[in-house]
Amino acid sequence: MDPLEEVLALVRATSHLSTAVAAGGRWAIRFDPPAGVKFNAVRHGSCLLRVDGVPEPVGLAEGDCFLLTRPLGFTLASDPDTPPEPAGPIFMAAVDGVARAGAGNDVFVIGGAFSFSERARALLLDLLPPVIHVPAATPEAATVRWAIGEIETELRSAPLGGTLVAEHLALVMLIRTLRLHLAQGRGAGWLAGLAEPVLAPALRAMHAHPAHPWTVAELARVAAVSRSTLAARFKEVVGQGPLEYLTRWRIELAADRIRRSDDTLSSIARAVGYGSESALSVAFKRITGLSPRTYRSLPAPA
Repeated sequence: MDPLEEVLALVRATSHLSTAVAAGGRWAIRFDPPAGVKFNAVRHGSCLLRVDGVPEPVGLAEGDCFLLTRPLGFTLASDPDTPPEPAGPIFMAAVDGVARAGAGNDVFVIGGAFSFSERARALLLDLLPPVIHVPAATPEAATVRWAIGEIETELRSAPLGGTLVAEHLALVMLIRTLRLHLAQGRGAGWLAGLAEPVLAPALRAMHAHPAHPWTVAELARVAAVSRSTLAARFKEVVGQGPLEYLTRWRIELAADRIRRSDDTLSSIARAVGYGSESALSVAFKRITGLSPRTYRSLPAPA
């Protein structure tokens, strides 16, 4: 499993499809900040996306999609001047899974959201920009467009199991969008490291064997560079040293096992590379601010 797969598995991404929107003429819909990561795709027509705190609006053409990675209010509109209506009443009046705004069917938008576990923001979402726009004209976006088209087909034809298939396709779309984002060199933190030839081998090695007693020298050999080069590039690109990154990744793995299993803290410590429960406890409290026992006793956030 590569680092991106591991992080997505750890944050337990799930998708939820929402009511589609058909609109025409002059229209504007104001959405409250979403709880998770929101996505929309324009199946035909075009519209404008405005996101709170993002200076420039984003023009969405047919085939475009976007991910909203922060809990920010946003507006979809035909133009920048039409006063927006709140989304709630419009969606409450939806018929056959389609909400309507304005007059006509000039634009058709499908969408949904992704929800994640409690550690997703620190592990993944904070490393992404508030909005990721995937233009249909981008050659690399072909598979994203394919997934969106298949989602629409499943929703329109409503075959047996269609909603489940569409939700899995939405996860495919999420992964493809993140890949496209990385391919364009726009990642930050460990995501940027995956696109860095010097760092990617070391990151993969640590994720493949997190309990191994890695040293900077050993990781440098894996990356085929000097210790000083690896340490400097890690600090520059990822924002922390390689062993600090390893510690934080081990704590993420431990936190997941503490939350999801009944394993003893001693066995979890050994599994993630610590020789004793006390050694895990010291590192865990330094990273999370809580002891492993306190963390286990707290209810998981909704």
